[in-house]
Amino acid sequence: MKIHLYGQISGLIEGMAELSEILHIELHENGLPVEVVQAPGALQAKLQGGKGIIRYQDKIHFFRALGLFVQHAAEKDQFEVAEEPSFSFNGTMLDVSRNGVLTVPMVKRFIRYMALMGLNGLMMYTEDTFEVEEQPYFGYMRGRYTVEELQECDTYADMLGVEMIPCIQTLGHLAQALKWGYAAGMKDHQDILLVGEPKTYEFIEQMIASAAKTYRTKRIHIGMDEAFQVGLGNYLRKHGYHNRFELMNEHVAKVLEITERYGLKPMIWSDMYFNLLSNDTQGGLYNINADFSEDKMDQIPKGVQFVYWDYGKADEEGYGLMYDKHLKFGSKPIFAGGIHIWNNIVPNYGKTWNISHPALRAAKTKQLDEVLATAWADNGNENNHLTILPGLQLFAEHGYGHEADEESLRDRLRICTGLDLFKPVVALSRMDEAPGVLPENYWMANPSKYLLWQDLLIGLFDKHIEPDTEAVLPDYYEEMAKELGGYRVALDAPFDQLFEMYEKLARVLALKSTMGVQLKRFYDKGQKDELRRLAEKALPELYRRADELRVAHRRMWMQTYKPFGWEVLDIRYGGLLARIRSAEDRVLDYIDGHVDKLEELDAERLLYDQTGVPEAGPLNVNATYQSIVTAGAFV
Repeated sequence: MKIHLYGQISGLIEGMAELSEILHIELHENGLPVEVVQAPGALQAKLQGGKGIIRYQDKIHFFRALGLFVQHAAEKDQFEVAEEPSFSFNGTMLDVSRNGVLTVPMVKRFIRYMALMGLNGLMMYTEDTFEVEEQPYFGYMRGRYTVEELQECDTYADMLGVEMIPCIQTLGHLAQALKWGYAAGMKDHQDILLVGEPKTYEFIEQMIASAAKTYRTKRIHIGMDEAFQVGLGNYLRKHGYHNRFELMNEHVAKVLEITERYGLKPMIWSDMYFNLLSNDTQGGLYNINADFSEDKMDQIPKGVQFVYWDYGKADEEGYGLMYDKHLKFGSKPIFAGGIHIWNNIVPNYGKTWNISHPALRAAKTKQLDEVLATAWADNGNENNHLTILPGLQLFAEHGYGHEADEESLRDRLRICTGLDLFKPVVALSRMDEAPGVLPENYWMANPSKYLLWQDLLIGLFDKHIEPDTEAVLPDYYEEMAKELGGYRVALDAPFDQLFEMYEKLARVLALKSTMGVQLKRFYDKGQKDELRRLAEKALPELYRRADELRVAHRRMWMQTYKPFGWEVLDIRYGGLLARIRSAEDRVLDYIDGHVDKLEELDAERLLYDQTGVPEAGPLNVNATYQSIVTAGAFV
């Protein structure tokens, strides 16, 4: 489609050029005339009598309106679309601290998609993955961003109407930063800074100074979540017990003095205050009955905004109550929801839809101004951040007043990415929604992870493979492989490579998911011919498929992230491949009479003892790599 834009287009042309390939448009003086008008109020995309109009208030609204115009102009000769933004800030937080540090080109790709969606905020969650000039070991060998790299991203985002906000940590979640010698003397716990220590605040100021010179925004997220042992480690040994609510206030006040010196507007996660003001140990992270009396609120330092994060609530009323509770801090909270990709190899959209719709409806009802979608990458960043795009589209559509159904999300995502991605990406959820997993997978079962990594001889999850499940899992994953392969051939880079990786994962699981159960059964029954068949045919074929998966996963990683961090997954794949070979060797040693028994297969299989929801059924387990591969100790 050729379009001729005229009117108030100053500051927009460069951004439009960046988006033309996605939209399949050409800016041409002989194209369809579209007048651009900047004015307060709703954004508008209109076509009538062969002439178009795009009306916008903020730059981000123009780019969303441009996408809407192209979407409707491809279908109709006449239309009018008007939207009123529900939020002043709506965006995402990309976790680049769990080994996967997105490359600059990939960050720019996300910014382009966000601009067309109408999402105007991007936080890069950097615990130690950004440059601090005074600390050479801060982010050492972790793929940290240079100041210049982040400034390049920030300039690109600004061109497209997206505000980039630094997101760092100034209390907890700093294990990778504090493991080096320079941090001696300023650690309370291995991942928590020592409150009150002068060296701590010198270090924090160095981090904040680096962020302040890197980003053009004056906003900064200074973290401080989940530091539940603050004051109970080295602080306790050095100073004795101190009221931890007061200790938190002392620390916040000192960090705010630093942000004020740099003219910054800080925000922190709110969970620590709920935790420290709660006497109910069963109240969880956010206890609605926490003591938010006026006396307590008066003690909390002023001048900081609170971010309420919640990745699990499924009822609108519950979110509303928590939003109201946050108002006692003296300002509206920012709400942070989650697109569930962490501790999984595939996304979980059943859970994402069930928590996001009520959260965003409540945010609009309670007139919150700011929301964001987090995309964490816990336990090694095995997933790929590109799988969050349908979730981002959901936040975008809610942000412009819509009740987003599947059809509208599919259509909008196709326009905003230039590809028909919604159905393929959401289909990846079914890799974890195998037969036996509860519908929509609320409890975040991750069988595609634990069935991939679990040891064939140790079989910590084999007890969870019941006879009915064993009968259907191989065919289930074989059909998934065929489906994902079909999506792959219809997509362009890098999504074709993404689905190649997942197709190969499904092919591994089609063979491996029940192989440990078979090994144990044939061994118990003394069926040595069947054991030989597994050792000489099935296990070598599994090795081949697993190695193909490793190569495809590595290729996709290098398309998305810096090379640092891949070594962690390479080691995991190396362990998987080595243990397949060991299983071959052990079984053949037994069959050939070199050993008279296999103690690993003699051992009784028990249920994995960390499910948390035993009533949900045996496959409904969420486990981390370290607990999947061994009952032994890594250190």
